[in-house]
Formats: sequence, structure tokens, C-alpha cells
Amino acid sequence: MNIIKKSNIRLAVVKYINMLVLWITGGLFYFYLEIAFRNYSHYSMILCGGTCFLIVGMIGDYILEKEKNIIKALILIMFFGALTITTLELFTGIIVNIIFDMRVWNYSDMKYNVYGQICFYYTMLWALLSLLCVYVTRLMEECIFEINKPDLR
Repeated sequence: MNIIKKSNIRLAVVKYINMLVLWITGGLFYFYLEIAFRNYSHYSMILCGGTCFLIVGMIGDYILEKEKNIIKALILIMFFGALTITTLELFTGIIVNIIFDMRVWNYSDMKYNVYGQICFYYTMLWALLSLLCVYVTRLMEECIFEINKPDLR
């Protein structure tokens, strides 16, 4: 195998290890965040939280690379982050709470809910959490993985 192929394989392995670490970090962060605020959580929240953390981090990186206006970039991150997390929460809720009847959460008593799995109040919270997600993702990539990203202006 030539040097270029070995280098490409090594880079791919490092990239996937970095993604796995980010996914686990996001999942555990969300799991313990729920424990701090609700006094309980469920392992499915590690899976959903990790996926949200990874995807929102990638969306944020893309937006920060493309958008020159920082205010517009932050608004876009909040919008697409909230949309992503709410969508993943809905799918997770349908599988975990409706199909498997695990009753991990239920927003039926809140206004503007959909099937008791998502609600407007938490979508707004996810918008704010998206900014933290992108910041922590970038911080981990720069400090732990030594991946250089452009400054946040």
C-alpha cells in the first residue's frame, strides 16, 4: 500500500474517532442534563442527544464557514439547530414512547404539542442549546482533536 493510501486511511479513522467522541459527549451531556432538571433520564436520550450534538455541530460549522454576518449566522444556527433537535426528538419519541410504550416523556399537558412528543416551549430551548452545542463542538475539535477552525469572527 502506498503512502498516500495509508495517510488517507489514517485520516478517515481519526475523523470517525473524533465523531464518536463528540457523539458520546453530546449523549452523556444530554442524559445528565435531564437528570439535573428532571431527576431521571433514559438511555435512549444518550442516543438521541449524541446524534443531535453531532448533527447540530456540523450544521453550525457549515453556517459559520458560509455566512459572513455573525448575527445572521447565529440566528441560522438557532433555527436549524432547533429544527434538527425537534425533528430527532419527535422521531425518538414516536419510537420510544408510542411504538415501544416506554413513557420516557410526555408533553401532552403543554400547549402546542405534537402527539405529546414535542412542544413549542422545548423547541425554543433547543434553539438556545444549539448555540452551546456548536460552541462546545468547536472547542473540543480545536483543543482535544487539534482541528483548526476559523475564528468565530
